[in-house]
Amino acid sequence: MKTNYEIRYASHPQDAKNYDTARLRKEHLIENLFTANEVNMVYSLYDRMVVGGALPAGEVLPIEAIDPLKAPHFLHRRELGIFNVGGGKGIVKVGDVTYELNYKEALYLGAGDREVTFASADASNPAKLYFNSCPAHKTCPDKKVTKADALVMELGSLETANHRNINKMLVREVVETCQLQMGMTELKPGSIWNTMPAHTHSRRMEAYFYFEVPEGQAVCHFMGEPTETRHIWMTGDQAVLSPEWSIHSAAATYNYTFIWGMGGENLDYGDQDFYKHTELR
Repeated sequence: MKTNYEIRYASHPQDAKNYDTARLRKEHLIENLFTANEVNMVYSLYDRMVVGGALPAGEVLPIEAIDPLKAPHFLHRRELGIFNVGGGKGIVKVGDVTYELNYKEALYLGAGDREVTFASADASNPAKLYFNSCPAHKTCPDKKVTKADALVMELGSLETANHRNINKMLVREVVETCQLQMGMTELKPGSIWNTMPAHTHSRRMEAYFYFEVPEGQAVCHFMGEPTETRHIWMTGDQAVLSPEWSIHSAAATYNYTFIWGMGGENLDYGDQDFYKHTELR
């Protein structure tokens, strides 16, 4: 078992305008989240969010308090949201309590000193456990959330290539959280655009994790200021960090699913500043 982490620093929009492709990818793209029997994390200076993934293939993987946290336990001053995004059933043990996560099920864990471990019910078909974590100033109850529990918004149309269901799962209307919000957007066959019209929310940063991207297909993630947009080409099982000053949208060569996670100043999902398609540059 191994834990890997790196630190990503926040960037000023004036500086980001000068990034070439390699630098843009280095600062914002998270390429390698899932390696057998490893826990991989990025500690971001955007709202101190941690973005990570675990692939327990026959081993039990503890989520460790990495050095930047300066804490005895990962959840000492943090909350955690976990989604099973592939493979078989995942097993998350929190202290003496065990949760089973089937595909596309989620688990919220509130702050508090206890051991958290990841495992798979079948080592030959290991679960992929994707997680986001934010600092928490209070402790909220742990809760498992399925798609049946989600608040579902059906948006867009096939004519505009953005027919999709937004499953709001780890949000305040479903589960009490401190600042973390997470959900899952599923695009319908024939649709490729998400999060249109594009928007920013200066009160929150966001991380996107793309999956259900078929082999040989790709996602083009759009970011940057509305009048200074940039793009990052991605494949499945990769994530991207979106600063609070940046739009976050994507189009792909096939329909796909993504997990969105937010941390920041408020819990109002509708707190967004929208931009018309024709205003983007």
